[in-house]
Amino acid sequence: MLRFANTEYLWGLLAIPLLLFIFLRVAWWKRKAIASLGNKDVVAQMIPQVSHSRPTIKFIFFILAYAILIIGIADPQLGSKTEDVKRKGADLMILLDVSNSMLAQDLAPNRLENAKRALAQLIDKLHDDRIGIIVFAGQAYVQLPVTTDYAAAKLFLNTINTDMVPTQGTAIGAAISLGLQSFDFKNGTGKSMIIITDGENHEDDAVAAAKYALSKGVTVNVVGVGSEEGAPIPILQNGKQVGFHNDSTGRPVVSKLNEAMGKEISEAGKGVYVRANNANSGLNIVMDQIAKVQRKMTDTKQFKDFEDRFQFFLAITFVLLLVEFFISNRKNMRLSKIKLFEVEVKQP
Repeated sequence: MLRFANTEYLWGLLAIPLLLFIFLRVAWWKRKAIASLGNKDVVAQMIPQVSHSRPTIKFIFFILAYAILIIGIADPQLGSKTEDVKRKGADLMILLDVSNSMLAQDLAPNRLENAKRALAQLIDKLHDDRIGIIVFAGQAYVQLPVTTDYAAAKLFLNTINTDMVPTQGTAIGAAISLGLQSFDFKNGTGKSMIIITDGENHEDDAVAAAKYALSKGVTVNVVGVGSEEGAPIPILQNGKQVGFHNDSTGRPVVSKLNEAMGKEISEAGKGVYVRANNANSGLNIVMDQIAKVQRKMTDTKQFKDFEDRFQFFLAITFVLLLVEFFISNRKNMRLSKIKLFEVEVKQP
């Protein structure tokens, strides 16, 4: 099994398109500058050492070295063997609201990112519990099935955004139903859900869904994100804010936390309701409640003896940069005079 010890460094790969754009832009500018000097053939004779292909070859070596270096810094690790491990834990399903209202900035930097940061910290504290993730807005989707692979859970968590569910709304009931379908009720472990939402524009009967979940032995907890005063919902394009969502009168739409709804759902599911703020996500309180859930000893297979493989990537990076360094931007006039495949034609 392959995993990365420092997955956050993989974001550095996003710089590759930018570097490619800059290279192509500079190459275009150089060609335009040379073309402005006059006839192409005449200019080629004036500057015979100028090579159009060598800078491209050098750039290819450089960009390959950069990509491999980033992968090496992320520290790829290979699991050499599996081992049967006994765990005594519960099954935990996270239901995360990804509707547009979760972009409101009454929690820093916004409600969704605040919740993701808190969940990442929660995952770091887990030991024997299994965790799954469901995202929902107008519809609900399984983002991560129930698993003990916490590294994968954090990786999937990082990819969550409001564009994942095209249908807007807050279908909490549908998310609870999907969570029930995702649980394995045959293993006998205790099960619980944590719903993280602002509760705005909820569409279905979430309270009835929470009651049904409780009848199946699943407690339902709710973490409310947002404030009673609310905040406008920003419009993002390519990750940048370009304005706010407005109503029919042209005024910004203010999204407010529906705390009453969150409390009603948690009461129906015999869980707890906690309101998150910038200082405290409230997940510690929820986990104290979940700690009371019945835990059962289970056998699972887990990869052991993960070995670092970053050395190979750093070595390849060094070789590529060394080759790139020794490739000249200019033609070698002595070598260019050698015609290996030129056939001399004798005149009769």
